Amino acid sequence: MSIDLDAVGQSHPSRTITWSSSQALLYALGVGAGGSDAHDELAFTAENSHGTPQQVLPTFAAVLAMRGGDESDLCDVMSLVRGAGDFSLAQILHGEQTLILHGALPVAGTATATGSISAVRDKGRHAVVESVVELRNPVSGALLAETVTSLIVRDEGGFGGDPGTTPAWEVPEGPADVTLTYPTRRDQALLYRLSGDRNPLHSDPWFARSAGLEQPILHGLCTYGFAGRALLHEVCGADPDRFGSMSARFTSKVIPGETLDVSVWRMTDGAVFRAQVGERVVLDRGTFRLRTP
Repeated sequence: MSIDLDAVGQSHPSRTITWSSSQALLYALGVGAGGSDAHDELAFTAENSHGTPQQVLPTFAAVLAMRGGDESDLCDVMSLVRGAGDFSLAQILHGEQTLILHGALPVAGTATATGSISAVRDKGRHAVVESVVELRNPVSGALLAETVTSLIVRDEGGFGGDPGTTPAWEVPEGPADVTLTYPTRRDQALLYRLSGDRNPLHSDPWFARSAGLEQPILHGLCTYGFAGRALLHEVCGADPDRFGSMSARFTSKVIPGETLDVSVWRMTDGAVFRAQVGERVVLDRGTFRLRTP
């Protein structure tokens, strides 16, 4: 089915999102928190540690923004392209992700999610559908978080549309200020999917092969969450309230069990970063900004 350019500006249905302490803990485990040392990162992996109140990993907001409208914990990635065309789940890949936080997320809470399709890009063979979502306090209307998600729709390009522009980005000269090494588990995708993204591309070998892959791959937002942990600890001093915005492009697949190296170059107002598996860059064009109270 061809891309419907009239989808630009089309609103997503407003929906109520809820989350619990347990869901925040499960998400933290899904993106590797405590994986190297079970007693490390207890603020994000346990709710009853002495002298360590529970906190929420900031990148959990990116998952919440994809939750469906039935108040369940399931993500509805297809809702972000719905209206632009009748595509199959096997055609959809994560292209880029931006997350903006307006303060630390509560351990448990409720938010109203609204958004729209903000752009449709023609990248030649493939199309890109960009979607924005806002999460707000349902009582006060205060903005909690914003996301911009670019999804690649395979084999739907070539319709003569605007390809868009690529902002300037470069790695600073010299080695990274810090490179954190995070082994992923062989069952990382199976654990992460319990946070709501049940796309069988990440769990079912048959489905992965039907999408042209040799085996199930790790969720892009799982890799994003690993990088977010690195930025939280190395740039924010492990304080979620200082986590401002994070943006990155997904450039290659990660197989569960592979080891991620997250390189961070500190800047005055944040950092730039990149994630690799060996020499293969899997997250590129990473930018991070500290939040100004």
